[in-house]
Amino acid sequence: MFQHLLVPTDGSALSRDTALQAVRFAKSIDAKITAFHAMPELRLLANHPGLTPETRNSFVEQARAHADELLAFVKEAAQAQSVACQTVMVSSDHPHEAILRAALDRDCDLIFMASHGRRGIEGMLVGSETQKVLTHGKIPVLVWRGQTE
Repeated sequence: MFQHLLVPTDGSALSRDTALQAVRFAKSIDAKITAFHAMPELRLLANHPGLTPETRNSFVEQARAHADELLAFVKEAAQAQSVACQTVMVSSDHPHEAILRAALDRDCDLIFMASHGRRGIEGMLVGSETQKVLTHGKIPVLVWRGQTE
């Protein structure tokens, strides 16, 4: 039924557990995965007069290195299970939009992601990227609610 899963990761313990579950699921249905991470954008501080080009470059380099680490975790887990895995990182201050765009651009037929289970005031203030993906997307979403975190 599903052949290509998009697996967003933010590096949290729950996200790492979800990635492992996604790899197991992909193996069980003979699907491939694309691991995905949305890096924060520097846009808010980009025009600050005290922000030097070196500082901007350092921020970008650190964000990419962090994304590489997160995506390497998923790729290594997939390789250990002989599941084909590509990785994608983008800069976006709106991760849900980037997730949906990546799923469409990569022809994914399922998004497999975590839910932190934020409720009440915290849920209202912080918001849920998973909820936004569910609300705005047309691609099926499998939400993993693990016991981690």
